[in-house]
Amino acid sequence: MASRADNIASNLNLGNFAKATELRQRIWFTIGALIVFRFLSFVPLPGVNPLILSELYDQTRGGILDLFNTFSGGSLERMSLIALGVMPYITASIVVQMASALHPTLSALKKEGASGRQKLNQYTRYGAVVLCAIQGYFLAVGLESFGAQSGLQAVVDPGYMFRIGTVINLVGGTMFLLWLGEQITSRGIGNGISLIIMAGIVAQFPTFGSNLFEGGRTGAISPTVIIGFIAMVVVLILLISFMERAQRRLLIQYPKRATQRGMMQAERSHLPLKINTAGVIPPIFASSLLLLPLTISQFAGSSVDSDSGFGDFIVTLNQYLAHGQPLYMALYAIGIIFFCFFYTAVVFNPEETADNLKKNGGFIPGIRPGKRTADYLEYVLTRITVIGAIYLTLVCVIPEYMIAQTGIPLFLGGTSLLIVVNVTVDTITQVQSHLLAHQYGDLIKKAKLKGRMR
Repeated sequence: MASRADNIASNLNLGNFAKATELRQRIWFTIGALIVFRFLSFVPLPGVNPLILSELYDQTRGGILDLFNTFSGGSLERMSLIALGVMPYITASIVVQMASALHPTLSALKKEGASGRQKLNQYTRYGAVVLCAIQGYFLAVGLESFGAQSGLQAVVDPGYMFRIGTVINLVGGTMFLLWLGEQITSRGIGNGISLIIMAGIVAQFPTFGSNLFEGGRTGAISPTVIIGFIAMVVVLILLISFMERAQRRLLIQYPKRATQRGMMQAERSHLPLKINTAGVIPPIFASSLLLLPLTISQFAGSSVDSDSGFGDFIVTLNQYLAHGQPLYMALYAIGIIFFCFFYTAVVFNPEETADNLKKNGGFIPGIRPGKRTADYLEYVLTRITVIGAIYLTLVCVIPEYMIAQTGIPLFLGGTSLLIVVNVTVDTITQVQSHLLAHQYGDLIKKAKLKGRMR
């Protein structure tokens, strides 16, 4: 059976892809949805002067907003309807998942299956609406005073009507993105929310490349730095591709069973534990938690009197938590490590896995079934999660720190590459699964036809 699957997998080619009508429809739907996302990123908020806003944004480059702008695909720079992207939803999902792990009522909902998950998703959407409203209000207040020191006014008619309209538009834009992501997940290929984030990052690649080579042409960036940056990107892609597929395979043995020839044969299989079980979630969660207060403080700081004590506090906070600063990197690393362990505990339950193995008669050689197996699984999982957390921290923090120190005007760091490579690998895996299922379906149809002919 395994050899037949290997032969089918090796025959996945363009001819098979052309025959897979459903897969082609899913891919075209995904591409169309992402095109809609890109169109929306160019629709500005009502009441905002895009030309003055672009000029003001160029004056404030290099801050934390550039990282937020990268994740939103340039929507924040243009102050479009989807300027907040899906980050409020991700932040809300963090809160709900942490609450479901700590609160008994939410924990019980999580164990109810599909209905419980649906209720938790509904709570997450409510939280996303609240966060969108809060961020949208501070964004509107900051826009009204954005550029006051330089004598430019980004908002045509400031006031409460502009603030209310901005909040409504931003909430509607984020909710539409969530709906679009759900449609991609159900009717397209891959995880919709992850693909939207990846599309926003990939959309910034031409800007990254032009800034890099323009800096080399003008002499602002030395050729050695450019070559080193390209080499770092290649090494990171190879490292991420290797580590995301790395596994710790535990041998599982089942009792001897009689075969058709009357022989007793023991079945063996493996329980694969990924080195990075949490995937791309920890850096996304850590980024969203840092971006939420920093976005509010950076925009709110422009509307606060700089001579007041609170204004000085906001300015100092933004300076210490600027992208590339030691405090920002330390908090980012702590967030990644925390969410590595937290999300791994959410997605993998050693006790439940041990119970399933015991019910099916499986056991790990040398380990008693039941509690001993659960303890052993937790022991192994904790140690490989340490490796995964170190890997994620190094990939996400060190490249961005080096970019900040060398002065390269880019935000294509390890976090962006990790998201792009991870989502691309997952999407390709789903495409291969659809092609494999399609070929199995063709084999079954041919077998039925041969049976009828006989």
